[in-house]
Amino acid sequence: MLKHLVLVVGLASLGGCGVAYISPKVTEAEGKLRIVPLTSDSVRVANGSSYQPKEIPSVFFANAGGGRGLRGAGATPEPSIDRQNRPAVMETRLPPPVNPGPYEIGIGDVLLLATKTPGNTVEELSGLLAAQNSRQGYTVQDDGAIAIPDVGRVDLVGMTLEEAEAQLFQSLVENQIDPTFSLEIAEFNSRRVSLGGAVARPTVVPISLTSLTLDAALSAAGGINTKDLDYASIRLYRDGSLYQIPLNEYLRRADVQKTRLVDGDSIFVDTEFELDKAQSYFQEQIKLAEFRQQSRVQALNELNAEVGLRRGALNESRQNYRAQLEMDAVDRDYVYLTGEVQRPSRFALPFGRTATLADALYDSNGFNNEKANPSQLYVLRSSPEPGNSDLVTAWHLNGSDAGNLILSTRMELRPNDVVFIAEQPITRWNRVVQQLVPSLLTTGGALAAQ
Repeated sequence: MLKHLVLVVGLASLGGCGVAYISPKVTEAEGKLRIVPLTSDSVRVANGSSYQPKEIPSVFFANAGGGRGLRGAGATPEPSIDRQNRPAVMETRLPPPVNPGPYEIGIGDVLLLATKTPGNTVEELSGLLAAQNSRQGYTVQDDGAIAIPDVGRVDLVGMTLEEAEAQLFQSLVENQIDPTFSLEIAEFNSRRVSLGGAVARPTVVPISLTSLTLDAALSAAGGINTKDLDYASIRLYRDGSLYQIPLNEYLRRADVQKTRLVDGDSIFVDTEFELDKAQSYFQEQIKLAEFRQQSRVQALNELNAEVGLRRGALNESRQNYRAQLEMDAVDRDYVYLTGEVQRPSRFALPFGRTATLADALYDSNGFNNEKANPSQLYVLRSSPEPGNSDLVTAWHLNGSDAGNLILSTRMELRPNDVVFIAEQPITRWNRVVQQLVPSLLTTGGALAAQ
């Protein structure tokens, strides 16, 4: 009887002193707080409030590879040597064979006429040498004649040496001069072949009593002067026609070397591919390529240095920002969790996107299953209205039905929302008892002492 009296007295005394346990709860109050059950429709209404998540600084989106890129290597010097293109296979076009026949005296030839004069052998020999050394009187003139003292002009042009001797014999007889004489051609000036191109000495070679062949003409010009044996050719121009003999073909065939030439032939040793120039060209191209490569390497080194500086600056800016985050020096949006959660805390809303109720709950390890009342989960949000700036909306989620928890993944949070989870009735009673027992023991002891 005494024990029951002590308990009643103790409860009465605690209640009178106002120290009994008070459990937090969400109570709808007219004009102050309204409770809205969370459904698919109400979630859409809750998410309809305008909100722009804070953005992460642009330094986290930048990369060190941007910028102006590789600088120009500058204008490459123009090649000073033209490219030597290898010609196609050269066609062999040989001139038709000719038979020039016996030599015919022409304008400009110098004739040596030796006549019998009285005197001893030594004087005759001296006279013959004198005649050889004095030729102006024996040059075939423009009219085709030569002028002989005491004989006059004798027309010899176009005659062979035998025909010229006959003509002179008749002229001497007609002038009653001893027709004992000898006739020779001292200089051959009327028939010539010109040579040019890749020869040692471009020259003009006269045609004499013996036929002039191609090899003899080239030898008179000092020979062919080219290292390009594969692409050189001998070109012969005759009577308006151009003939071509590849150098390899010329060197290989003896009959081609003995090709007979006639008056007026022009020979040109041509090389379409000059080996020296080709080598110089490719050497120059290699140097130009090395110049371009060196410029690109230098530009790449400069770019790497620039990228390194940019990367260092970006990393430093990012580290500074992270340090500011750790020291809570950055303006952030927060949601606050209280009630029967694992740990009352604040949840920072992420950058660049919205967060849901599920994000906040499970990022903080969720609620306490032993103490929390899953049917009393609230999101408290300030919802000022005209004439009522203090209105708060409590979005209520009944989590006792696990199917409703899917709504937590749709319910978007807003800055300064408060997530509250009420306690279970048994939890409330346990806490009352935990606070009452020490007080009852103290009170009972005091009463017993009286």
